[in-house]
Amino acid sequence: MSGQPNTRLADLFGLAGWSKGELARLVNRQAAAMGHPQLSTDTSRVRRWIDTGEIPRDPVPRVLAALFTERLGRVVTIEDLGLVRHGRAGKRQSDGIEEHPDGVPWPPERTAAVLTEFTGMDLMLNRRGLVGAGAALAAGSTLSSAMYDWLHTDPALKADAPLLDDPLHADPAGFDRYEAAPIGSQEIEELERSVEVFRAWDAARGGGLQRKAVVGQLNEVGGMLAYNHPPHLQRRLWGVAANLAVLAGWMSHDVGLEPTAQKYFVIAAHAAREGGDRPRAGEALSRAARQMVHLGRPGDALDLMKLAQSGAGDRLQPRTKAMFHTIEAWAQASMGKGQAMRRTLGQAEDLFVADRQDVEQPDWMQTFKDEDLYGMQALAYRTLAEFDPGAAAHAQHYAEKALALRVDGRERSKIFDHLSMASACFIADDPEQADRYARLALMSMGSNSSRRTWDRLRQMYRLTAEYAGYPKIHQLREEIKLVLPKPRAKGEGSNAQA
Repeated sequence: MSGQPNTRLADLFGLAGWSKGELARLVNRQAAAMGHPQLSTDTSRVRRWIDTGEIPRDPVPRVLAALFTERLGRVVTIEDLGLVRHGRAGKRQSDGIEEHPDGVPWPPERTAAVLTEFTGMDLMLNRRGLVGAGAALAAGSTLSSAMYDWLHTDPALKADAPLLDDPLHADPAGFDRYEAAPIGSQEIEELERSVEVFRAWDAARGGGLQRKAVVGQLNEVGGMLAYNHPPHLQRRLWGVAANLAVLAGWMSHDVGLEPTAQKYFVIAAHAAREGGDRPRAGEALSRAARQMVHLGRPGDALDLMKLAQSGAGDRLQPRTKAMFHTIEAWAQASMGKGQAMRRTLGQAEDLFVADRQDVEQPDWMQTFKDEDLYGMQALAYRTLAEFDPGAAAHAQHYAEKALALRVDGRERSKIFDHLSMASACFIADDPEQADRYARLALMSMGSNSSRRTWDRLRQMYRLTAEYAGYPKIHQLREEIKLVLPKPRAKGEGSNAQA
């Protein structure tokens, strides 16, 4: 018991709208449903959890996480409730790493448990048809500040750490828990191939159709990680977890589940670091930065990119550095910083060309090709064109180069390039060309589950207003209005940047 109020639990309790007596009754009922009929709590205990920071014994934290998840329609973890026993928020642990109020970072031994708990709750939301988007995003500066010291240390792999009394030990972590058991290299190879399949599907069709499958696979991997495998296998398993968590985050972002996406990116960074792969951890954080730019928070994105680049260590390959610079340039363009953007894109080009490809790229960089560099350049210049219309010609140039190379089935990227080109054409006063590229995008969007493409379409639609008197553009506007999904509620990504 800390003697201090548990503000995180208090805040969520207020959002849920229960009385203390009602929550006590729900805890008893839910515990019985989860196989703990002997558990009994009352109003006074609930009061102590909230007012004095008392942390109840297991399984109560898991029961509370399940109740709040269902009530609020988004994943709520034990960390979110402030019910973890590894120390109080804001205190410095003996290893010198500071704990932060948002539960980031958490101790290494908690990573598999947090991963499994969060994915289990996410799957529960899927099963019950809940929305899962009603939480606030942490600011980029908050995340980077919380994770800086943590990311800049090299952890011992769990397999190299002192063994616990029980070799199968892992903190209880919610639902859909995979039975901890040893696996071999063949099973890990199959998991690695599944990542490739999921990644290709996401790029082709968007994140909506396979997100649940990725989350389920990640949930199982979290259970596997609870077993102490030999170091070389455990390291590869952490790599699978990092890749799946990035995919789960990217797919969540793609369908508008922004706070869920951010949590997965943080989990991915943890998993990559546990596996000793700091470049992968940096790339996971760069995804969170791209998310921030998309949501109209470029300053937060720049904070995260600084952390991603410094935390990735000295093993970053030139092509990965080039990709990082394109994200930074997009954020600068979103702030109207044309000179800085051009300088950063120049650095990205130099690094990309400098990559002699004599060293094999990591699997997660296989899809950053010439067309992806051009596509990001087109996006940056198209974004800058909102402040400086002269940049539209450069956006058209790079979008055309990107589209000429889009032959590998990554339809979502092609849609984005078409929309960048259409938007740039409108800004450059070329409505005829803009209409052509907008219609090419529309033709593909119906078979794609990416809500981000609709966000970009909304931005382009705004540019059509000036040409509404043109018959072709009037017809285009009517067609877009018919198919455009309803705007999301504030805080769910409706202020996305194109």
